Amino acid sequence: MNIKRNMSFAFGLWFLGATAAFSANVEFDGTLIEDACDIYPGDESIELDFGTIVDKYLYLNTQTNSQPFTIRLINCDLALGHEVKVTFMGAESLALPGLLALDAGSQATGVAVGIESISGTAIKINSGSYTQGLYTGNNNDLRFQAYVRAEPVALQNKSIVLGSWAASATFKLDYE
Repeated sequence: MNIKRNMSFAFGLWFLGATAAFSANVEFDGTLIEDACDIYPGDESIELDFGTIVDKYLYLNTQTNSQPFTIRLINCDLALGHEVKVTFMGAESLALPGLLALDAGSQATGVAVGIESISGTAIKINSGSYTQGLYTGNNNDLRFQAYVRAEPVALQNKSIVLGSWAASATFKLDYE
């Protein structure tokens, strides 16, 4: 008699477990595409060294001279896109909207980094972009400049904090 009770208890547990289980389907879809151009090896990560910036220069001039940098595109196929739109993404400065904030580990404060086209047109972080036509082959250099600008309150209060700093942005290429 005792065996019968245990078996019916086990069957009851199995039955309860079966009613609590369910299944669902998850579908994933997308599109695999080929980029119109390749990024020149090494240009996936670009470092721009501003060297030593003297705070007195920023107090007098507000910002440094622009430093050029280039993203080189190779193997461009115009059948896949005739132009490229470049967007820079990163942490935006609260004091200077549109400019790149310094990374959290930076010692310096009171400054931000601006990015512009080679002709001097500002490219806002996260919301601005730069579009350039493409050429077949390997002659597609996307030329930009960056500068360091002092924040207005830091200028007014002469409160730029000295020390090492870094700022990081990611660039996105959209082909059209």
